[in-house]
Amino acid sequence: MLPRSIVSTCHVLVLVLCVSAIEDFDWTKNDHGSFYYGVFPTGFSWGAGGSAYQTEGAWNVDGKGMSIWDAFAHKQGRVFLNDTGDSSCEGYHKFKDDVTLMKDMKLNHYRFSISWPRILPTGLKSNLGHRLLTIHIFEDENINEKGIKYYNDLIDTLLENKITPIVTLYHWDLPQILEDKYGGWQNTSMVHLFNDFANLCFERFGNRSIAVEGYETGEHAPGLKLRGVGAYKTAHHIIKAHAKAWHTYDTQWRSKQRGLVGISLSGDWGEPVDITNQRDIEAAERYVQFYMGWFATPLFNGDYPQVMKDYVGRKSAQQGLGASRLPVFTAQEKSYIKGTCDFLGIGHFTTRYITQKNYPSGQGNGYFTDRDLAELVDPRWPDPGSEWLYSVPWGFRRLLNFVKTQYGNPMIYVTENGVSEKMACTNLCDDWRMQYFKDYINEMLKAIKDGVNIKAYTAWSLLDKFEWDEGYSERFGLYYVDFRDKNKPRFPKASVQYYKRIISSNGFPNQREVESWKRKSFETCASSNQLLAADPLISHMGMVTEIVVPTMCTLCILLSAVFLMFLLRRRL
Repeated sequence: MLPRSIVSTCHVLVLVLCVSAIEDFDWTKNDHGSFYYGVFPTGFSWGAGGSAYQTEGAWNVDGKGMSIWDAFAHKQGRVFLNDTGDSSCEGYHKFKDDVTLMKDMKLNHYRFSISWPRILPTGLKSNLGHRLLTIHIFEDENINEKGIKYYNDLIDTLLENKITPIVTLYHWDLPQILEDKYGGWQNTSMVHLFNDFANLCFERFGNRSIAVEGYETGEHAPGLKLRGVGAYKTAHHIIKAHAKAWHTYDTQWRSKQRGLVGISLSGDWGEPVDITNQRDIEAAERYVQFYMGWFATPLFNGDYPQVMKDYVGRKSAQQGLGASRLPVFTAQEKSYIKGTCDFLGIGHFTTRYITQKNYPSGQGNGYFTDRDLAELVDPRWPDPGSEWLYSVPWGFRRLLNFVKTQYGNPMIYVTENGVSEKMACTNLCDDWRMQYFKDYINEMLKAIKDGVNIKAYTAWSLLDKFEWDEGYSERFGLYYVDFRDKNKPRFPKASVQYYKRIISSNGFPNQREVESWKRKSFETCASSNQLLAADPLISHMGMVTEIVVPTMCTLCILLSAVFLMFLLRRRL
């Protein structure tokens, strides 16, 4: 997730969970409105984020085990240009430099994830098995203390610079050995294995954490094709694993550490194509419920959204199945998972228009056809980078208000929000990113004015990094990373200065000041562009020094030897 989790001084935070909607969301009201000038509440937290596999590199260093993403990316053809995260940003070695960048930006928090295989290379806390550990002498035998030290050093460095760490326990990098041995998240044993991992993190890092995210939901590795039932089964185990970890923290650590445990969910907004058409309205609500509601509704209300149960159940019956492909929670499990969310982390990037579309039962039996809807985009929406990411700021406010009405206005941490670029030559004067941040953050401010309980915002991301199956072809970072250079130097984009001014002003104080920010940010990026332009020359000179010069010296020696032999033969 994106919120940050570590503070030197922790306060008691109480979240009252209202598990039924206090009002119905008004789908017919969509006031895009004008730009709103104002500031955020005192104490609002500003941050940036990244994740372990995307930024750390050092994939086989200091005892780290292999993750499913290490294995996936090493297979030819799985990632664009066969890129891997083997070295990535070298964050494992450069974290102190990166914290200096955060301090200069005046960040309040930094969101990062802990690599499960870096601290537990075998995936297990003990070889004796996750259910049999009773003697402490055996419990630490599989713990990689070098991995623990890395995260402790990162946390301590952040705190020394007055930056609150927000820790995500799982951001898609499952230990490969658990995938091989158990089948990964398809196996219910993962509920207990994840709890062991989470409990270790609570023990070693929790005394300095105020917020811990159990999961970042996503896709890609391990690359299994599990259409129809696999995705639902995986999500079922993830929800139960999150609930178990929450209860472990609640019973064993909360009274000592006084932290929070929540979940971070990806959530795009779905807007009806026709807000006067009831079928489009229902389709748009299905889109959101099948997306964010799939995970959020069980944690707040104790069960899957009714519309999911109805649609997947009906499609399963049409396919001649004896039971729904959507798993069922027992009464005991419903009670156990309900209310296991101290805060809701939201990662939001874009919006889709939604309309009704019927998929016959013979036309596939998966998640996407279960929803009976079609996704559309407006060709006028800006799309500077990723093919799926369109800039639609007003959808952000709509989603935040939906969460407010649907789940009783829970405490929200915005854990990811940002935009990419996809171009061969990067221009550090990233005006499209500044505009994106300006518009989306302003819609978040309007949502707070609407009464939505938002506590923090995390720009995604601090650095350019490995972008999953797109490799390094897309860049989300505030800082440009030169991946051609083995030292992975960072260069600030104009958006660094722009975001820094939003943080310093805690919002948008007045029109005159805000309009000057982009101009001032452009002034600073010109020098950065010059540095970046010089970097290939520096790299080239390094190549000359390391390769060409020794090669020429060797050739000179060989030619001298040949010439000497020629002279000796003539004298004989």
